Amino acid sequence: MQRIVCLERDDWRETAAQCGFVFHTIDGERYWDERAYYGFTLEEIERGIETPTGEIDAMCLELAGRVIGDERYLRRLKIPEAFWSLIAESWKRNDRSLYGRLDLKFDGNGLAKLLEYNADTPTSIFEAAVFQWTWLEQAIERRMIPARADQFNSIHERLIAAWKEIAAGRQVHLTGITGNEEDAGTLAYLEDTARQAGLSTRLLDIEQVGWRDEGGGFVDLDDCDIALAFKLYPWEWMFHDTFGAKLKDAPTRWIEPQWKAVLSNKGILPLLWEMFPNHPNLLPAFFEDDPRAAELSTSYVRKPLLSREGANVTIVSGGMPLDEQEGPYGAEGFVRQALAPLPNFSGFYPVIGSWLVNHEPCGLSIREDESPITGNRSRFLPHAIL
Repeated sequence: MQRIVCLERDDWRETAAQCGFVFHTIDGERYWDERAYYGFTLEEIERGIETPTGEIDAMCLELAGRVIGDERYLRRLKIPEAFWSLIAESWKRNDRSLYGRLDLKFDGNGLAKLLEYNADTPTSIFEAAVFQWTWLEQAIERRMIPARADQFNSIHERLIAAWKEIAAGRQVHLTGITGNEEDAGTLAYLEDTARQAGLSTRLLDIEQVGWRDEGGGFVDLDDCDIALAFKLYPWEWMFHDTFGAKLKDAPTRWIEPQWKAVLSNKGILPLLWEMFPNHPNLLPAFFEDDPRAAELSTSYVRKPLLSREGANVTIVSGGMPLDEQEGPYGAEGFVRQALAPLPNFSGFYPVIGSWLVNHEPCGLSIREDESPITGNRSRFLPHAIL
């Protein structure tokens, strides 16, 4: 694995505009950055990232089955009791998952280590599936990278195939916070893949989801029933929203399903370590109030159960905060995970985002920052297999 400085396409912004990538720059700062890319060997991809991703996902599914059937674990994850039955029902029905992203520490030398699982509402999938593939093709064509270069990236094709299998010709509503450019772009892309799969789609803002008292059910602006919905909106938010109380009375099936509320919780990190102790792709982790957390001594990463984009994460080294991010999370409790410093490439710290579609590992996204905490402003860099 190496970070390789390269020329950027002089027309990449125009190319981004043509394909709808409108959030390539955030608050005047680059989000997409192709002034460098990360190069991997095929063995690093296949044995170092792809294989462990499949194994970690399998462990997470095994863990979900155990947690959902044990109220002690559900309480530990601070999941509201009112929704336990919904979660259990969605698991028993085998409600299907479309996608997810594991965030991994990987440097090409040691084993990949799970940092967290973005199991419910992962973004950056359009950039990973489409725009970095466009970069690869054009960079090869313009001789900016070696002609032999390839990419670990079948995300787009996998999404279309997964929609066909999961939705089987049904209409799907897609909803989220459409006023957010990144969320709107992600929804638009996933809607496009659903249409390419032959599905009928409707897109609406989460606040436009209505309720029909007669018969009980969620409806869109045309008063049409929402039978199957993709939501780019976290389960923990839905559980606390006004219409969350109506979830149990609605026949709507959701993507991602309710059981993903378990795996999107960082409390799975200590639970995975408890269930699969010393697994080579896991880091020691404990709930903060667990006496065993002392095993981590004075160096660890402190994470809220429900944090997003690095918010309220603190890196502690030798008992002192090395780096920390502010945010609104933490009231739900914290976990402590063993400190596994990210690789440092000339002052840049990359995190590997390993994508799963229909539980199949199928692509990479790389976010880097000058801070060892990956946050909302961290840049997206493409990758290539050399």
